[in-house]
Amino acid sequence: MEFERKRSYVHLDIAPLVDVVLNLLLFFMLTSHLVEEPAIKIRLPNSKTAESGREISQMITITKDGDLYFMDKRVDLKNLRADIQNRLPDMEKSFLRIKADREVEIGLLVSVIDEVRLAGVKNFSILTERR
Repeated sequence: MEFERKRSYVHLDIAPLVDVVLNLLLFFMLTSHLVEEPAIKIRLPNSKTAESGREISQMITITKDGDLYFMDKRVDLKNLRADIQNRLPDMEKSFLRIKADREVEIGLLVSVIDEVRLAGVKNFSILTERR
């Protein structure tokens, strides 16, 4: 006696799977906090006590070659104080970050800090990377 075997095909509906994947993608895209960093390439010095910060603030960047950028625009050291005074509305409450490459001469970094202080900025920090 021959047995007839009926073949049953399982049809999977992938529409709900696609919906779930698209919803997850949308969720992660909307909840991720993206911060645009300037396109100026520098290597920050290491520090054991560095804090990770993702807030956007006014920034001075010093490249390995000694170029200065204030809020993503190139400036000279002699014009830095005037640019800070013109572009920061409230010196008492403004917070300025100094981001210097690890190979920058310490004399240039000290000169930049002096210009920041002479401009009247009370709150500033030097950015580092955690080891």
